[in-house]
Amino acid sequence: MNHPLAASGDATVLLPRGTNQARGLARYAHDFLFAPQPLGAATLALLERFHLDSVGCGVSALALGANAPTVLRSEALAAAPGVGSRGGICFGGTRPCAVEKAVAANASAVREWDSNGTNFGYDAAKGRTAGEFGHNDFYPVAVAAAREAGLDGDATLRLMLLVDEIRGRLAEVFALRRYAIDHVHHGTVASAAVFAAALGGSAEQIESAIGMAVAHYVPFRAIRAGHQLSDSKGASAALAAEAGVMCARRALAGFLGPRDVFRNPLAIYRLNEPCPDGMSPFDLELGVAGDAFAIHAMHFKLGLYEHQSAGGLQSLVDLCARHSGLAADLDGIRTIRVAIYEPAFSIIADPAKRTPTTRQSADHSLPFILARTLLKARAAAAAGTPCGWESLMLLPDDYSAAAIGDPAVAALIAKIAIAHGGPEYDARYPEGIPTRVEIEHAALGRLDGGFVLFPQGHARSDAARTAALVDLKFDRLVAGAVDDPAALRARMRLAGRSAADIADLYSFPIRGCTSH
Repeated sequence: MNHPLAASGDATVLLPRGTNQARGLARYAHDFLFAPQPLGAATLALLERFHLDSVGCGVSALALGANAPTVLRSEALAAAPGVGSRGGICFGGTRPCAVEKAVAANASAVREWDSNGTNFGYDAAKGRTAGEFGHNDFYPVAVAAAREAGLDGDATLRLMLLVDEIRGRLAEVFALRRYAIDHVHHGTVASAAVFAAALGGSAEQIESAIGMAVAHYVPFRAIRAGHQLSDSKGASAALAAEAGVMCARRALAGFLGPRDVFRNPLAIYRLNEPCPDGMSPFDLELGVAGDAFAIHAMHFKLGLYEHQSAGGLQSLVDLCARHSGLAADLDGIRTIRVAIYEPAFSIIADPAKRTPTTRQSADHSLPFILARTLLKARAAAAAGTPCGWESLMLLPDDYSAAAIGDPAVAALIAKIAIAHGGPEYDARYPEGIPTRVEIEHAALGRLDGGFVLFPQGHARSDAARTAALVDLKFDRLVAGAVDDPAALRARMRLAGRSAADIADLYSFPIRGCTSH
């Protein structure tokens, strides 16, 4: 099934808007797996790190008994594999269970802390700047597909890259949030395509899976509305991944979904962005070789926080590092002024977020995040530890009920004023995360954290420094959850691993989790 648009050695494939892009995406997914071209070393290294980061987040969430992952894991462990299926394995489990349920449980764990990788759907060089959000939540789909198909570690890496490429490139050309649709839907499309392709689906079957995903499983941003967020927000990617796998399995069993769905006038694409018959609203370009992949524009989080707060965090971290007396005298702070861009101003500076009562709301509250970071800086100063990302990294304990209800947090939040930075700031997003933090202090005067565009962890920040901090984050997250973090790190290395290794990749003990 040679792709008609891919010449040997090409780094990318273009699916023009005037073609059946669903069928083209199906052929692309099949060829990416079964007629592979060489991948760049930088791409593979980055992919391994994003996957490891996701595992650290998932293990931590389960070990600490986070609600949604625990509920979904229990549901999965009670569901036997379907006829003819090898089943999936939940994090910390040993017994195969229904594959789509295992995917939902694992993706929920990965996403629960809102601390794994992020994309902003932005490629200015190619003019693709829709700027839709997305996250590296869908690796459990690749692991489950590899187990089901008996694929080795190198093939599993290719599956993971394919998931990220499809959802990452869709995020560059179609902004779901403009139509109140949750960004995880791009992941549903990617999950359906990748799972069906991994199990050897034909182009027709993969297209049917994509069609079902778009026609039947479109999540709305209702999960993100309201003053306090619920489990539905954190588990949205998990349910999206589950839906994608179910669409793939049904298509492989012979169910026929709608064809040519990107050009369907009643599907979400043309319905929301009308265009002439025979067209979709966008061209879709996808990487096939080398380092021509969307993953290189994806970002790491250096702790638990909504990624749009990363610019403010960096400005505050820099400010604390430059002015050692600040952390020791938080009582001297008179005002904390923050300038930030849209949509961050509307999302993480929403006045309702000044009084969070749930973790899901607190980690989307810029006032809480900054206040909690300042309290960590005071603790570091008292211990004689320099202020930097290493000492100020926000971890699960920073979002405990006690931390959220801490009167010292409320006192600092009362001093925070957040303003929309205006066109100057808006024009720099989603290229970067433009933010500035300034503090008026009784003894130290006016302190300026500086204008930040590419905070540490951003794809355009210092890569070596980011890698070191992500490794530190992994160690801190899994400490206490597993006996040997270094052994878990080695276990998660995918390159060169056998199919048997991949089949049991997530079957390792996690404290607090039953294995069956």
